[in-house]
Amino acid sequence: MTQQSRFENKTVVVTGGNSGIGKAAAQRFVDEGAKVILTGRDRGRVEAAAREVGAEGIVADQADPAAIEGLVSTLRELHGKVDVLFVNAGIFLPTPVGQLDEDAFDRMMGVNFKGAVFTIERFLPLLADGASIVNLSSINAYTGMANTSVYGASKAALNAYMRAAATELAPRKIRVNSVNPGPVSTPIFGKTGMDKESLEGFAAAMQQRIPLKTFGTPEAVAAVVAFLASEEAWYVTGAEWNVDGGINVNPILTA
Repeated sequence: MTQQSRFENKTVVVTGGNSGIGKAAAQRFVDEGAKVILTGRDRGRVEAAAREVGAEGIVADQADPAAIEGLVSTLRELHGKVDVLFVNAGIFLPTPVGQLDEDAFDRMMGVNFKGAVFTIERFLPLLADGASIVNLSSINAYTGMANTSVYGASKAALNAYMRAAATELAPRKIRVNSVNPGPVSTPIFGKTGMDKESLEGFAAAMQQRIPLKTFGTPEAVAAVVAFLASEEAWYVTGAEWNVDGGINVNPILTA
């Protein structure tokens, strides 16, 4: 089997697939022969991304359990089963401790943790035995970076769920893993509410802390997602893969 055909005759679902890492992963799966369904909340962006990467686009909000149930019903009718589920959709709302409000808390936990968990729960009857689930987590689950308390907590909770799910789903040969990106150039940073100057200052300071001295790309993360989803990773489950330029193993590096 060549890399270009690793996902031939496979059906892959990518949540939040209309931009960033999700879109790059959808493109990677398409390029490797998969039938790809990408989802998102905005119809125009979903349809545009689907056309661009050669996938099928379905509007579904990961934070809405009813929307996920509808998505599963639609996919059951159209495709019968799913071989790979990439739970990618997420939001990042940087907020200092002491200034948290319930809305920001509920939104991040609602999408990043509750939404991700119930996406997996609802998809389980649709997943083929031997399927692969990959969750998009973050090194913020461990770093304690300022302004990421709830975001990091949502990702740490998702990783804890992943480990237990990997154990419980092993009898069906369903593998469950997480990818923990570090600083990656994606549109999520543009949705934080930070002004351009603040974003540029944050990016410059962060880049100096990365041992490889550069931000990652969505394509770099997508490559790891594709590997974990493939049969080449048949013996990998319950694992977390950092894709972070080394920042998590050397977080105090400054020069």
